[in-house]
Amino acid sequence: APRINRVLFALWSLFWLLMIVVAYQDHHFGTDIRWWEPLLWEGSSAFVGTLWLLLERRAASQWDAWLDQPLRWFGKHLPWMPVVAIGFVAGIYAIRHAVYAATGEIYEHEPWLFIVFYESVKLVLFAALGLCIIFGLESFARWREERARLLELQKSLAESQLAQLRAQIQPHFLFNALNTISALMQTDVDRAGRLLTRLADLLRVSLAAGSQQMTSLRAELETLRLYAAIMQERFAGRAELEWRIDDDVLDAAIPAMLLQPLLENAYKHGVERSSQPVRMEVEARRIGDSVLIEIRNAGSLTATDRPGIGLQNCRERLALIYGERATLALGADAQSVTARITLPYERHAP
Repeated sequence: APRINRVLFALWSLFWLLMIVVAYQDHHFGTDIRWWEPLLWEGSSAFVGTLWLLLERRAASQWDAWLDQPLRWFGKHLPWMPVVAIGFVAGIYAIRHAVYAATGEIYEHEPWLFIVFYESVKLVLFAALGLCIIFGLESFARWREERARLLELQKSLAESQLAQLRAQIQPHFLFNALNTISALMQTDVDRAGRLLTRLADLLRVSLAAGSQQMTSLRAELETLRLYAAIMQERFAGRAELEWRIDDDVLDAAIPAMLLQPLLENAYKHGVERSSQPVRMEVEARRIGDSVLIEIRNAGSLTATDRPGIGLQNCRERLALIYGERATLALGADAQSVTARITLPYERHAP
């Protein structure tokens, strides 16, 4: 409301300034008209009109409920027009007569019947124009408020969906890790113990991140290395993992726990299915204003392969955060399967 009032009174002041300038120019060359008379005539109208505008602004809140029904909004103002017209005519002519009387003169004008009719018609036209401007400003302000409220609701919904997706990923990973440790307890207690220690380190890092939806690629890779250490311990001698990370992307912002499900898929579909050592790569580099992250493993996709919960959640999280500006594609050639993420480069703010 204060902003609308400032705009409205700025336009109002400009309007009356123009009216005074035009009136002065029209009467400038009149031999029987003194310089102050046009200022008095238009100035009195501006003064009384401003009083009306102030009263309208003070009472405006009671009509805000009808902004979505223009006819009713204007109809609420209509009954006050006769009162405003009478008050306007009485006010401006009282001021003019008083000023002329103070100079020892008499203010001469047209007959009262003509004055009341003429000034009332002029007032209705000006008031209608003013109300249209007021309605436009009020409606625009209401639209902006509703839009801001809608965006806030959309943001809250997106954050809730992101929290739900992240909550799905973490138990899924923990379940798989505990299954791995459980299996090793039967065959290699020492390896199972090392896995438990590394799992505790990974969980500690995950908990330290708290409820943050975004993190730096540097921090995400540290978490991913802890996960890879667990998987390398599980598949000892069966997986070779290479990290190819450019330094200029380490500070890039990335959704937390985004890469772990993709590396998990690489172990699941690449290493578990092969009896031979499997080469894997995690690569990240900057291309223009985008960050490209690839997780690659030797192997191939089969007709029975379907996106699991991890891959699906990653896609949904990217869509919620970036919309169409980010993509996650899963592709394969004769030698390898690659999960490729492209997202806008944005520096992470701790």
